[in-house]
Amino acid sequence: QVQLVESGGGLVQAGGSLRLSCAASGRIFRINAMGWYRQAPGKQRELVATMTSVGTTNYADSVKGRFTISRDNAKNTVYLQMNSLKPEDTAVYSCNAAGQRSDFYGVHSFESWGQGTQVTVSS
Repeated sequence: QVQLVESGGGLVQAGGSLRLSCAASGRIFRINAMGWYRQAPGKQRELVATMTSVGTTNYADSVKGRFTISRDNAKNTVYLQMNSLKPEDTAVYSCNAAGQRSDFYGVHSFESWGQGTQVTVSS
């Protein structure tokens, strides 16, 4: 299986910055896309930003110009730089990765989620 471990959440004042990291480990053959999603209390999970292995990015309109996603393919790690944070950015942020993993029997598709990290922005 492929495991994702996130770090970097915390409490920050409005206007501040945080950087989230997510490292994938396991018998990874290839990761096609990695990204970040968030879920605020009482709301559905929503996409924040995703990035493919060739660098194509997709952002939620609410974070464009403030958040930047990046990847280190050699380390199977994705980052989310969050600037100009707002109270409405408060949520649990979860990392997602999709691609192929290998085992004795061959190569298989996978999709994994991290455990989530809390981001709280105070006004």
